[in-house]
Amino acid sequence: MHANFNDREAHARLPIPIARFREAARKPIYEHAKQFNDVKTVSVDDNWFVEKFVNGTPDTMANYVRLYNDDVDEMMGVLVPSARYRKGHYSYGKFTVPQPHGLHTDHSAEDPDGAGEPICIARIETLGTHYLAGDYKAYDPETQSMLKALRYWIAVPEGEPENILGELLKRETLKTIPVNRVMLMVAGNSSENSQVTQHIAARPPDGGLHSAFFQRQYKLT
Repeated sequence: MHANFNDREAHARLPIPIARFREAARKPIYEHAKQFNDVKTVSVDDNWFVEKFVNGTPDTMANYVRLYNDDVDEMMGVLVPSARYRKGHYSYGKFTVPQPHGLHTDHSAEDPDGAGEPICIARIETLGTHYLAGDYKAYDPETQSMLKALRYWIAVPEGEPENILGELLKRETLKTIPVNRVMLMVAGNSSENSQVTQHIAARPPDGGLHSAFFQRQYKLT
């Protein structure tokens, strides 16, 4: 992947952790997220930097996101030298989603010709992310049907999506990304030489759960 990120065999081995958050960072991030009873989502672009760091006073979360961005950019410069920042966002607060965002990929709608691209995500303290492990093409028809249930959150012959989620986690067809880690995975648009990471957020318990989520996606040059 260092020389050519679009290697489908390598993609089937992702996500992988490339860094972790120290307690000195994750504790204040989590404490700041606990101050909010809804979810705040912020896009990271040039306007964000000007608003937070030039014309205004950055809050705790913005300061840590900036550190995250700088550190992840530096790591990506070593791991995937052709990677350049495309887009990103962060969310924090109390997550209380009654129906989960189904099994999905992070794609590049603004660049239809883009194939697999590096993306780094991190969940702080709670609510890890589940991902589909291995080579997607190798799954049998029954498993493909079960994945359809999670993708569209619908019932299929194998059962209801809530039960299927638990069953696929038990089988380890779905695995869980640990919290407080920076994970490298694949975004972009599917191609013959890529396998874009399919993932689904962990479901918060009744009453919700506080967390923070950082995401930074790259294009290849």
